[in-house]
Amino acid sequence: MKHAKRRERSSPRGKRSRSGWLKAALAAASGLLVVGSAGLAFDLAGAAGSSQTGAALAHDPPPAPLPPLRVLSTTPVPGASSVPPDTSLTISLSATLSPASPMPVLSPPMLGTWTAAPGQLTFVPAGSFIPSTTETLTIPGGPSGLVSTRGQHLEGSETVSFGIAAGSVLRLQQLLAQLGYLPVSFVPAAGPPVPPVDEALPQPGSFAWRWAGMPASLVSLWSPGQMNVITTGAVMAFEDQQGIATDGIAGPSVWFHLLQAASSGHADSAPYDYVLVSKVLPEHLSVWSNGAPVFSTLVNTGVAAAPTPDGTWPVYLRYRVTTMSGTNPNGTHYSDPGIPWVSYFNGGDALHGFIRASYGFPQSVGCVEMPFASASRVWPLTPIGTLVTVQ
Repeated sequence: MKHAKRRERSSPRGKRSRSGWLKAALAAASGLLVVGSAGLAFDLAGAAGSSQTGAALAHDPPPAPLPPLRVLSTTPVPGASSVPPDTSLTISLSATLSPASPMPVLSPPMLGTWTAAPGQLTFVPAGSFIPSTTETLTIPGGPSGLVSTRGQHLEGSETVSFGIAAGSVLRLQQLLAQLGYLPVSFVPAAGPPVPPVDEALPQPGSFAWRWAGMPASLVSLWSPGQMNVITTGAVMAFEDQQGIATDGIAGPSVWFHLLQAASSGHADSAPYDYVLVSKVLPEHLSVWSNGAPVFSTLVNTGVAAAPTPDGTWPVYLRYRVTTMSGTNPNGTHYSDPGIPWVSYFNGGDALHGFIRASYGFPQSVGCVEMPFASASRVWPLTPIGTLVTVQ
């Protein structure tokens, strides 16, 4: 019996077997996984990179703080002397100031205007600095001090002191003459008014005697531009009227009041008096007031052992009545109470009343004695600063 051969059924052409499909599916899935994994890896890397960039931005260091404001220089420099009274002040800074910044302060105070420019402050005074004054400029620092446009402050306050030059003798005489404290007048040269900042500086012009026929003993003492006893006496008279110490020295206080008086036109209303004591026998005293002789009397000057020296001095101390004491030429001491109408002019020498049997020749120990009645006439004519010439 013939057995027929079993032929295995082959898969149709173009079709895959079940196992082939399974392999293909697994491969596809595997590929998807690979691609997906790559995409996931890419996304994670990208996310990580983005996160790192953000972290880097978040941790950038803050900008460096600005340096503090600094004073680079000042004009005048610290410790400067003989600074002109019409000077302006300049402060150089490391930055430009804010318009809201406080300004430096001067002591003694001085009116004027501060002007800010890039890196600089300038002070223009409204008047003259006071001669012989020491000025102190305080530049404020700290949180409430100078501040720049970018918020910078000085670390601390700074001070600059400088000395104003001594006043000109010529200008001193010009001002005293204009105010009526001298026997000469001063006529400024024609031209525009003197700016306030130049008030302490000499001005062009000329002096002239206020009255004709003044005694030669007084006229010979005048010297424009040079300190002399006429000027000293005028300074003392001015000091006395202003209520300040009468030392005859034109220091800061005198200049301060003098410039104020000149600015306000506050002239001396008192007459200009002058006393001339002659030791030519008979000894006598004459008083001039506003250029005219107004009184004369016999007097006694010092004896040969205690002479009254020749010269000219201003009256510096006065009493209606006082006790006078001292030493006689023989070495004994004296103390005389009740001496009236006393005007000291040279050390212990004074004009005063004293009772003597007669007058007109040397009898005192240096003073200029006169009858009580005469002394009462002379005393009102010899205020502080009045010049007394003995010759």
